[in-house]
Amino acid sequence: MTTPVTAPDSDIGTAETTPSRPVHRLPFWVNQRLGLLVLVVILSALFGLLRPAFLDERLVLFPLLRDISTLTVVALAQMVVLSVGHMNLAVGRMAALGALFAGFGYDRLGLPLPLGLVLCLFAGAAIGALTGWIITRTGVSSFVVTLAMDFALLGLVSLLYSALTENAAFTTKPSGLAELRSYSLADICVGPVCGSSAVPQLAQFTVLALLGLGFLYTCTRIGRELLLTGANPAAAELSGIPTGRRVILAHTLSGLLAALAGFMAAVSTGTFRASIGDDFMLPSFLGSVLGGTLLTGGVVSVLGALLGTSLVGVIRKGLDLLGVGLESLNIYLGCVLLMALSADRVRTVVSYRKVVRST
Repeated sequence: MTTPVTAPDSDIGTAETTPSRPVHRLPFWVNQRLGLLVLVVILSALFGLLRPAFLDERLVLFPLLRDISTLTVVALAQMVVLSVGHMNLAVGRMAALGALFAGFGYDRLGLPLPLGLVLCLFAGAAIGALTGWIITRTGVSSFVVTLAMDFALLGLVSLLYSALTENAAFTTKPSGLAELRSYSLADICVGPVCGSSAVPQLAQFTVLALLGLGFLYTCTRIGRELLLTGANPAAAELSGIPTGRRVILAHTLSGLLAALAGFMAAVSTGTFRASIGDDFMLPSFLGSVLGGTLLTGGVVSVLGALLGTSLVGVIRKGLDLLGVGLESLNIYLGCVLLMALSADRVRTVVSYRKVVRST
């Protein structure tokens, strides 16, 4: 089995073999992530100069980082299926289904906050596993299967909310939910040292997701097999990799992460309702593709997903403070996604030509 090349900046992939001659410049993947980081810093400073309120910790930065935390998990949910060359068009509905189970657990079963989260994650993982199983058993494209799943869950979630609630939402709030929504790291102190009031405690879930996926793709055989499955399914199958099970695993993880994002979105708004996840589709691709994940599979960037989502979040919040309307915001974000997809294609061609020249 061929071991995928891991770049020094922790982007993980199998698309390029490192040549034996010394390299005197940073790989494209490193430059891309450094560019994203520089853009985030520059735009934050620019918006802070144009609108000083942008740097207000409690009124702007706290909700901004809370949104970035949630949408980063959404981008990670898309990233894990992209790693095997698939996509998940039902990521928003899976988030809504997970939030539905959490709200049901709190409202009808009287579960404490942690157990409701466990029920939420289990529901998301189950629907993701079912999606992956359908894809492997039928051989139908993930685009078609997840699109059908999106429509099916849209109707199912709406019906369940109508049957189980009176106001199309679960309003019971378990102990600890309000604190998780409004508390920041400033409320966590070690002696006289406290965290920043701009960073929400909800971001802890995002950090755990980033660390878990980073470990999976860089330190485990399963992670390498996921990437090899995305880079070349036929070769992976001939190498003895159970590609079908890896596809199911990727969709299971995607469903689990989507459900976690749904839970985080529900905590942010304080309500478990059917509309959760309606706006997750575009951010799921923007964050992952801008961060360096290939649409064709085989290459992922866990930290890049965070940077890509942060860039989109900063642009959205900054333009909103400058008075740009929602319609214009969507046009700008659509253009950003189009450029990201174009860059993804260019990068694939460049990587292929490098491999051809090295052989």
